[in-house]
Amino acid sequence: MAHGYEGGRLDLPFVGISTFGKRPYQPDWSAIDADACILGAPFDFGTQWRAGARFGPRGVREASTLFSFGHAGAYDHEDDATYLPESVRIVDIGDADIVHTDTTKSHANIEAGVRAILGAGALPVVIGGDHSVNIPCINAFDGQGDIHILQIDAHLDFVDERHGVRFGHGNPMRRAAEKPYVTGLTQVGIRNVSSTAREGYADARAMGSDILSVRQARKLGPEAVIARIPEGARVYVTIDIDGFCPSIAPGTGTPSHGGFLYYDVLEMLQALTKRHEVVGMDLVEVAPDYDPTGSTSILAAQILLNFLGFIFHERKLGSAT
Repeated sequence: MAHGYEGGRLDLPFVGISTFGKRPYQPDWSAIDADACILGAPFDFGTQWRAGARFGPRGVREASTLFSFGHAGAYDHEDDATYLPESVRIVDIGDADIVHTDTTKSHANIEAGVRAILGAGALPVVIGGDHSVNIPCINAFDGQGDIHILQIDAHLDFVDERHGVRFGHGNPMRRAAEKPYVTGLTQVGIRNVSSTAREGYADARAMGSDILSVRQARKLGPEAVIARIPEGARVYVTIDIDGFCPSIAPGTGTPSHGGFLYYDVLEMLQALTKRHEVVGMDLVEVAPDYDPTGSTSILAAQILLNFLGFIFHERKLGSAT
């Protein structure tokens, strides 16, 4: 049997098509039946410095196959828990169609993908792309009830308008704060010489932002950071890979030293799932060509898979009580 192995395919991570985590591919957005959906948003026309995040979804998907051994879930001996068992249905619905140089049409296509996921009752997981792809993601939550945004990032991304640009990767948190259904933002990791002037910080705070640097977050600890999010808030999480230190995540367009390390972020995300309902997420600004080791893409895939594991583990615990 040329393709068989003990009655079925061995299907090692380096074999086959690179869907996210080697989960099933669902190209029909009207037939989504899943708990969580992966959507690629390979758009990087909002970039001000180094482009290349259009290849983020492809890079993160390929890296995610590293964690695709078997279907029995992943046992964590520290937590004594098995995360993402087969009962958690994750599908990859491919990429939103991108129209080169056309931000409006490209963002509309991303928004349509997120709306399709939400319409199917699934959790949207969007892989960018530059941070401007968060704008259509948040647009798609219109009519979904109030949400709070947790942003992990080196940069505030709170510019209103610069040279007529309102939908670039420096604008998403400002656009989000304008939404009546966004009740507040927790912006963590903001540091160093940034893309936002002093008045931008004042504007952000006036519009409901709680801003913490890496050092402030570390001093508080992950659980205390998450405790600052209002009780009962439904939380959307946006992770810019430059929130991490470029010593572990160099594959991004605007690296900023002094960023988070892996467990800094992982422990915040785990604490979040214990206190709040997570309603969606995006992970953006992975530009694989700046990291020939592939480590940045692996980090992104690992964070997403672990975060999904925490979310559905807590949902299971919640349904059992």
